[in-house]
Amino acid sequence: MSDRESGDEQSQAQNRGTGEEELASKTLQIQSKRFYLDVKQNRRGRFIKIAEVGAGGKKSRLLLAMSTAAEFRDHLTEFSEHYASLGPLNPDNLPEDGKLKSEVMTKENRRYYLDLKENQRGRFLRVSMTMPLSRQRSQVAIPAQGMIEIRDALTDLLNEFGTEDQELHDELPEPQSLKVENKMFYFDIGQNRRGTFMRISEVRANFRTAITIPERSWARFRDVLSEFADREPSTPAKDFAAQGAGGGGGGGGGGGNSN
Repeated sequence: MSDRESGDEQSQAQNRGTGEEELASKTLQIQSKRFYLDVKQNRRGRFIKIAEVGAGGKKSRLLLAMSTAAEFRDHLTEFSEHYASLGPLNPDNLPEDGKLKSEVMTKENRRYYLDLKENQRGRFLRVSMTMPLSRQRSQVAIPAQGMIEIRDALTDLLNEFGTEDQELHDELPEPQSLKVENKMFYFDIGQNRRGTFMRISEVRANFRTAITIPERSWARFRDVLSEFADREPSTPAKDFAAQGAGGGGGGGGGGGNSN
């Protein structure tokens, strides 16, 4: 099982306990770093989590409301254009504070600082998130060459899930789980712009897969399962034994003829 899959299962277990669901995810490899962009949903609405995993496994993350993610996407375009207009990096002539361009975003009680910087190793965009009355400061560092990739991935997610920070009006059913032999099945309900859906995930030691069923198809899906469940259980082992017994009798008759 990969680190991502293992981390996902732990995250899903935690999310179920807090009523938080993952609706979509994208993974990007930019130089030596991996970035995960996840659309998540809880009782307050949807948001995007951007997680950075460095070469040593160190993780950093940012949380963005959907409208803030859209604003961040637009800033990424501006920063990318500014980066493209710069000349080659000159290690002997670096800015005193390393900053080439800066912006600030504010959303309710969160403030985001965007700084395009350069040092001896190259140019990068540092995004920091702070909250009042909190000593915690979260930040990620995106290699300048990867800003377009992050922007395009964000655009895809925002096109699918929207940019508005509306709270969910429908109370979603609680997640369910079912253990069958060495497998776990998880039933999670989510929403996107196309409506409500159910995601059924099958998880075992080194394997995970999932299917998504739109709400309009739940009744038909249930009916098909009921048809199979109402059938008399088959007994292939007994049928095989009966066939074996019949074959044995035939063999015995053959032996009698030979005598």
